[in-house]
Amino acid sequence: MSLGRAIATVGGFTLLSRVVGFVRDIVLSAVLGSGAIADAFIVAFKLPNLFRRLFAEGAFSAAFVPLFARELQGNGRDEALAFARQAQAALLLVLIPFTLLLIPGMPWVISIMAPGLRDDPSTFGLAVEFGRIAFPYLLFISLASLYGGVLNAVDRFAHVAATPVLLNVALIGAVLGLTPFLPNAGYAASIGVAVAGLLQWLWLLAACRREGVAMTLVRPRWTERVARLVKLATPVAIGGGVQQISVVLDVIWASLLPVGTISALYYADRIAQLPLGVVGIAVGTALLPLLARELRAGNDQSAMVNQNRAIEFGLLFSLPAAVALWLLADPIIRVLFERGQFTAEDTWRTAGALAAFAIGLPAFVAVKALAPGFFAREDTRTPLYIAIAAIAVNVALNVWFLFGTTLAHVGIALASSLSGWLNAALLAVVLRRRRQWIADGRLISRGLRVVGATAGMGIALWFGLKWLAVPLSQATVTGAFALAGICAIGIAAYALLGGALGIVKLSELRYVMRRQPGLRSTDPGEPQ
Repeated sequence: MSLGRAIATVGGFTLLSRVVGFVRDIVLSAVLGSGAIADAFIVAFKLPNLFRRLFAEGAFSAAFVPLFARELQGNGRDEALAFARQAQAALLLVLIPFTLLLIPGMPWVISIMAPGLRDDPSTFGLAVEFGRIAFPYLLFISLASLYGGVLNAVDRFAHVAATPVLLNVALIGAVLGLTPFLPNAGYAASIGVAVAGLLQWLWLLAACRREGVAMTLVRPRWTERVARLVKLATPVAIGGGVQQISVVLDVIWASLLPVGTISALYYADRIAQLPLGVVGIAVGTALLPLLARELRAGNDQSAMVNQNRAIEFGLLFSLPAAVALWLLADPIIRVLFERGQFTAEDTWRTAGALAAFAIGLPAFVAVKALAPGFFAREDTRTPLYIAIAAIAVNVALNVWFLFGTTLAHVGIALASSLSGWLNAALLAVVLRRRRQWIADGRLISRGLRVVGATAGMGIALWFGLKWLAVPLSQATVTGAFALAGICAIGIAAYALLGGALGIVKLSELRYVMRRQPGLRSTDPGEPQ
C-alpha cells in the first residue's frame, strides 16, 4: 500500500473517531461539567491512557513493528507470527501483575499523579474509585495495540484506525445509560472505559483471525527476539511517550490550581487532538512500517523521499489547523461545550488553554513524522535523550509560568507546546547531521507556500470573526451555524490560495493514492 493511501485510510477512520469523540465530550461536559467529579474522572482516565501510550502504542509499537517487518521480510510470515505471539506472551507477563498491583495501590498512584487532589478528600476518594474501575482498560488496550502493530505491518490499517470509535461509543452509552442507576456520572464513565477496552480487544482479535494472522496464546519464553524487543522498547517508553509524560505533568501542575483546571485542560486537549490524531497519528502509523521495510531492503533514498512527503503532508494540514484553533478557540469551546454544567467561566478557561495548545500542534505532528526515522533503524536511545531534554524544559517552563507569571493554566498548555517544538527541532537536527533525513527542494518549496496560504487563511478568519462577532458570542444554534460559516470561510480561503500557489496537484494526489507494488512485503504469503 502506498504512503498516501495508508495515511488517507488511517486519517479517514481517525477523523470518524474524532467526530464521535466530540459527541462523547459534549455528553461528558454536559453531564459531568467541569467540577470535582469531572476532575476525578479525568485523572482516573488519564492513568491507564498514560501507560497505554508509554507501554503499548509508544514503546511496544515503535520497537515491535520494525522487528516484525524484519522477520516478515527475512524469514517469512510463519516466523513473523511466531515472534508476534512470543511478544504477546511477554506483554501479558508484565501487564497482568502490573494491573493487579496498581489497582489496590491506586491511592498512592493518584497521590503522585495529582498531588493537589489530596487537599480535597472527597475528590481524591472519587479519583481512586474511578481509577480502580477504569484501570483494567490498560490490559485490553495494550493487547489491542500489539494486534494493531501486526495488522499495520501487513498493510491492514482500516480495522486498527476504526478501533477508537468503540471507546467513544462505549463511553457515550455508559454515561447516558448507567448514570441514573449510580451515585454520579463519574462511575458510569469509568465503567464505560473498562468495557471499551474489552470491546477494542475483541474487535482486533477477530480482525487478526480474518486476515490470517491469528494471535493465539503461547507459553512465555525468553528468546533472542524477545530480548531484542525489550531492549528497544525500554528507552522508547520514555522517548516515544514524551508528549504523554508532558500530559501527566500538566495534570500534576493543574491539580495545584483551582477546581476545574484539570477539566479545562482536558477539553482543550481533546479539541487539539483532532488534527493531531487525523494527521499526526496517521502519518506516524503509516510511515513506520513503510520505512522499516524500505531500510531493510536497502532502499535508503526511497525511505528519505517518503519521510519528506510525510513531513510535507503534516505541514499541509497542521499549520492551517493551528492558526484556525488559535483564532477560533473561544467560539469553538462555547458552541461545543457551553451547556448543562459547563458554564461561561469554563468556556473562558478552556479557550485559553486551547489557544496555547494550538501553538504546538505543528511540532507534535512533526514529531510523528520524524521519530519513525529513528525507530525504523532500531535506534530508540536517541529519541530517549531528546525526550529527557524536552521534559526538563517542560518542567522549567511550568515552574516559571505558574510562579513567575500570571498565565496560570494557560502557561501549562504553553509549556507543553514549547517543549514539543524543542523535541521536533532536536529530532530534525540529529537526523540531518547523520544524513538520514535531508529536506529536499520540494519540501522546502511546498512548505513556504503552505505558510503563505495559511497566512492568507488567517487574515480571512480574522475578518470573519469581526463580521460574525455577535452570533459567535452565543452558545445557541445560531452560534453553531455562525461557527460552521466561519470554518467554511477558512477552508475556502486556504483551498483557493493553495490551488493558486500550486501546493497540491490532482495528478500528484492520484499518484500517491495508487497502490505501489515496490512497497509491499517480499513475503509471498502476505495478504495484499
